[in-house]
Amino acid sequence: MDSIMNFSMYMPVNVKSGLHCVKENSACFALGRHALLVTGRHAAKACGAQADVTAVLDELGIAYTVYDCIGENPLMSVCYEGGQTAARVGADFVIGIGGGSAMDAAKAVAAYAANPAMTAEALMTATRENRSLPIILIPTTAGTGSEVNPYAVLTLDGQDKKWTFKDFEQAYAKYAFLDARYTASLSEKYTLSCALDAFAHCAESYLSPKGDALSRMFAGWGARILYAFIRDFKAGEPISLETREALLYASCAGGIAINKTGTGFPHPLGYNITLMRGVPHGAACGAFYREYLTFNEKGDAALCQALYDAIGADGEEIKTVIPEKSGVDLMLDADTIAMFVGKVKGAGNYKNSPYVINEQEMTEIYTRLFGEDNA
Repeated sequence: MDSIMNFSMYMPVNVKSGLHCVKENSACFALGRHALLVTGRHAAKACGAQADVTAVLDELGIAYTVYDCIGENPLMSVCYEGGQTAARVGADFVIGIGGGSAMDAAKAVAAYAANPAMTAEALMTATRENRSLPIILIPTTAGTGSEVNPYAVLTLDGQDKKWTFKDFEQAYAKYAFLDARYTASLSEKYTLSCALDAFAHCAESYLSPKGDALSRMFAGWGARILYAFIRDFKAGEPISLETREALLYASCAGGIAINKTGTGFPHPLGYNITLMRGVPHGAACGAFYREYLTFNEKGDAALCQALYDAIGADGEEIKTVIPEKSGVDLMLDADTIAMFVGKVKGAGNYKNSPYVINEQEMTEIYTRLFGEDNA
């Protein structure tokens, strides 16, 4: 089956898209003599991406080591150990294969690998002596857009807290490869959650005060594709490869958009229920969308309407569909809500909206959605 559209670009990542794009662009993998493949335990193998990559490396005579220790919400310590492994085997570039966790981890691993004497925690504060190793990223989900941005969201060991490593000079991939075949093994439930995550990136970028005509072009286009899938999703119905390709490219568009803008408040509020209640990240973000859009209509109703127009749906419909399809069912007591707010009240995402919520409003949002009195 041929690719249904062309989404290749250089912005600043050199994106190669289409079915079998790894094999068709094999020369791009000649970035060194030894690659460290950063993956999870199963996904990269199950979808065929790892086999495609190792076949290309074998053809080019490039050695490789597989570091398949990355789980969801990657721990800083695991990324640090990946860097130590890369230094130990003499890897001179990194290939991240997987969802957002594996790709984010690859960015941190590339920094640690080039600076093996630094401590794990020093990534948060220290100026690194050496530039990160070159990176190639290959997404196996259509959710994060991590392949085209310089962000890596890491979990701090023992803290139930996330921290974002970002480096606009060194954390961009040299190449990203978008092949929808690698997303075809995802369950329908996980595909939906990934689409919700990508939709959140697009919508939150569109409403950001940092947005411009170009970022909103990508964000609006991606949001329309993703919303149509989310709205019409029905459990048990097969998802075609053409649909998966459209979702993958829309997710990438969201990743491009948040390069310019970052994300809004559903992300930090959602991190708590992901880390401490096990709710998938996309669904966790989507749960806050009635609140997110309602507050921002107070800040800039015209911009919100422009988003709804770009999506091609009524605002009230969007406020209903996104939380309903997220399907988050939680009950939180007042002490837990206070603890959640304490963990994320200092995040920079709050300022990245037309309406900036305060700490009391954070508490009220959690209470309206998940408070025990609403059960």
